[in-house]
Amino acid sequence: MLDPKHPLAELLSRDQRYHLDSYVFVFDSLRFAQETLNMGGLATTPPGQEQHGHATHRSGEGPAASQSSAAEDPDQDDGDDGPVERHITGQDLCEAIRRYALSQYGLLARCVFDHWGIRTTDDFGEIVFNLIDIGQMRKTENDRREDFSGVFEFEQALSGGGVFASDDRLKPNAGGGESGEPGSGGPSS
Repeated sequence: MLDPKHPLAELLSRDQRYHLDSYVFVFDSLRFAQETLNMGGLATTPPGQEQHGHATHRSGEGPAASQSSAAEDPDQDDGDDGPVERHITGQDLCEAIRRYALSQYGLLARCVFDHWGIRTTDDFGEIVFNLIDIGQMRKTENDRREDFSGVFEFEQALSGGGVFASDDRLKPNAGGGESGEPGSGGPSS
């Protein structure tokens, strides 16, 4: 259960357009973008600016501090300007959300998003900027809500065919040939 005093609980009480799970999914997608898809250019945090950690929403405390499209990598440090951040653009985050949704929900992704109140990629921008407004994510001076506008059409991009090149790591038989060959996902002989 989300602590009623948590900023996200307060956000959900005043803006009921999106389900709690949609916010959690955006945090998960940000992590997926950085850790699985290796998205995000490196940028340093200006001296004296506070750092927030990775999204750790499954710790039992609800979503923790994260960064909009930029999450701290505590293992990296350039030595001068503080820890290094990996910034994800709105368009890249939408692509990560699309890929992660297909990997988690398959062809039901569109139905899941609809249940959560998400109808277009613009809604992801609203979710991200809601999280920025309550201090759970951060943005750069170049990030705008419009970055999320019309990135893809749900009907086409979540139908399995997609409008982007697929990532072989998300396919069940990635790396192999016919059934029985190593890496094919089929039985080996």
